[in-house]
Amino acid sequence: MDDNARTDWCNSGHAEADVLGLRAKIVEVAGLSELFKVLGDETRTRILYLLAHGELCTCDLAGILEMSLPAVSHHLRLLRMARLVRYRREGKNVHYALDDDHVLHIIREAQAHFREER
Repeated sequence: MDDNARTDWCNSGHAEADVLGLRAKIVEVAGLSELFKVLGDETRTRILYLLAHGELCTCDLAGILEMSLPAVSHHLRLLRMARLVRYRREGKNVHYALDDDHVLHIIREAQAHFREER
């Protein structure tokens, strides 16, 4: 939007420098929507919640979620790409865990927000 056009219809009183400063801050959230897209799937949210309780192998996740191994593996791949989970191989089994405490904090904050009374 042209800055002059903004002043034609907006009289909020914010200084032009404030508006430009905020526009420059927008880059701080670049790519964040991709994380929310990954978290926006109920199955992936359930997987993260289960992993918040400890490491689990793919077959355990499939059993708990009552899903096929390929379906669970697909979701885990997306969670790995978003750097939300990490894995380690033990023979034929692959064990998954939350990547770091940040993921646990996201889960806890979302739970707290969801539980808030309106």
